[in-house]
Amino acid sequence: MWSKPVGGWGGAIVTRRAAGFQWEEGPNSFSPTPELLALAIAVGLRDELMLADRRLPRYVWWQGRLQAVPMAPPGLLTTGLLSPWGKLRAAIGALGFVPPSFAAEETVGGVFPAAFGAGGFGAVGGSLCVGGVCRRSRGFVPRGGISAGGGHRGVGGGLVAGFAQALRQRRAPDPQLPQTKPGELGSFREGIEALPRAIAVDLAQRGGAIGLGQRLIRLEPLGDRWRATLATAEGEQTQEARSVVLAVPAHGAAKLLAWLPAAASLAAIPYPAVACAVLAYPDGDLRQPLRGFGHLVPRGQGIRTLGTIWASSLFPGRAPSGFSLLLNFIGGVTDSDLAALPPDAIAAAVHRDLQQILVKPTAPSPQVLAVNLWRQAIPQFTVGHRSRLAQVEAVVAGEPGLFLAGNYLGGGGLRGLRAPRSGGCGPSRRLS
Repeated sequence: MWSKPVGGWGGAIVTRRAAGFQWEEGPNSFSPTPELLALAIAVGLRDELMLADRRLPRYVWWQGRLQAVPMAPPGLLTTGLLSPWGKLRAAIGALGFVPPSFAAEETVGGVFPAAFGAGGFGAVGGSLCVGGVCRRSRGFVPRGGISAGGGHRGVGGGLVAGFAQALRQRRAPDPQLPQTKPGELGSFREGIEALPRAIAVDLAQRGGAIGLGQRLIRLEPLGDRWRATLATAEGEQTQEARSVVLAVPAHGAAKLLAWLPAAASLAAIPYPAVACAVLAYPDGDLRQPLRGFGHLVPRGQGIRTLGTIWASSLFPGRAPSGFSLLLNFIGGVTDSDLAALPPDAIAAAVHRDLQQILVKPTAPSPQVLAVNLWRQAIPQFTVGHRSRLAQVEAVVAGEPGLFLAGNYLGGGGLRGLRAPRSGGCGPSRRLS
């Protein structure tokens, strides 16, 4: 049977434990932004914070072996992911000496061949599509994760411009917050679910009320207020509020806001199916000790799995001594048949892939802790995404008290929420 995550205080933020293992069934880590760190400290989690070693390498399975991903432009010149000609093109392309594009948006599949040559997209650009968020900005910065996309994802700018922008956006550290370094990822000893749980406790102590097991089925403007209709165990109930934050997928927001002209733009954002198989292996079944964030697999390498997070390497306490815990993602835009497979077939497919990459060919079947399928998993930033969001923002800005939040606005990952001043949506006002 499917193991299906059940949302609690944190919705899709779910931490599971079984047989001495601990794993995430939602986001696996977070960027320790000042906003998120301040929130964690405010609810009493300073001593529970864990930061992964930023020096842990990220790998790409390319041409039959694991190869470290370059995390800065100079690394492109020494990586085995590019041919000598590709490295020359990388140097030229990274500096911006490529034919200019006058398109409002470009795809990764268009940018990378121009910058790196045809082979550069498969090795580097392909790994970003499978395992990174291509930011909607003047440049883009490689990020860990699984986006389950293809080469049609929209980007803009060049590599050096992207890294330069990231440097400019760094702010002076707050002495009241734990000091972090670029590239670090965070979690908590009891998993990421500790954060929404602590927030719930803090709100209860302040006299707030949190309702679980309720589904929002209708949202209507009512003068300067909003009326929400909820499906509960006792039947339909209505509540009124001055402000509403919709932290739901784009297609969910489209249904709730069907009366707004922007609903069609929200509904047009595609979400492919992705499954996560949580597998555990004795260390003796691995080809080598694991030290790294994980690996990604560009399409065309004979591997069906999109990528794997080496969870027990990233944070301590995720697996009993002598075992390794792997979170494996499979499906996406290029594998629409995945959603029709039963859980045991998905786990078996992942195991076969791992036998080519991490696990010894003679290794028996692993311990399967969970197999979760999200039929609408991760929003894709296809060409036209920026204009769709502009339409949404223009409409929502005219609805006081209504705020949209979600990873379709600015990319995946758990970040922080800056207090908004008026209705709307966008990267500066998101919780994803």
